[in-house]
Amino acid sequence: MGTLTVNGYRIEPLTMRTWDAFADLAERHNGVWGGCWCTYFHLHPDPKEERRALGHREFKRRLVEASRAHAALVFDDDVAVAWAQFGTVPELPNIHHRKEWEQGVVRMPDYRITCLFVDRGYRRAGLAAVAVRGALALIAAAGGGLVEAYPHDLPEGKKTSASFLYNATRTMYERLGFSYERSKGKGNCVMSTVVPAATS
Repeated sequence: MGTLTVNGYRIEPLTMRTWDAFADLAERHNGVWGGCWCTYFHLHPDPKEERRALGHREFKRRLVEASRAHAALVFDDDVAVAWAQFGTVPELPNIHHRKEWEQGVVRMPDYRITCLFVDRGYRRAGLAAVAVRGALALIAAAGGGLVEAYPHDLPEGKKTSASFLYNATRTMYERLGFSYERSKGKGNCVMSTVVPAATS
């Protein structure tokens, strides 16, 4: 796959080559979501002792080093300004309202998108959608498949701070071609799309 761009932004996968750019974005925002470092969705079962001993930053870095953490990073020049975390269910087993989700599964997704983050200086400019489109392109390059996401399902007209929307909104995913499947917990839902494998 050649250089991937979406709306003029370069998309790179999260690897050890791009770790420093990812870490810089996280550190500019206090480790993201109160210092989570986008580890929450990896934690089922939660290796508490290892995670506490290492700290979230190093725990995440080791997952990336072992190719057990994936994301699409959005770059403005050489600075990462957004990301969309994605992975298989075994890689990202921990989602909000997980037990309710498990009870409603008809077909296990090949991938799930669990978390989005946009630099505070780039919010309200469509970067979350750019990150998701980047993730879908990387999934296509890896062979495609059924992809689920779990956005916030806000009542029409309701606004909320972008800093609380860890996986954006149902309307954004609808614009990206996802279909609504079912509700999940209070104010969240399951949406899906089928991504064909990329052709060379």
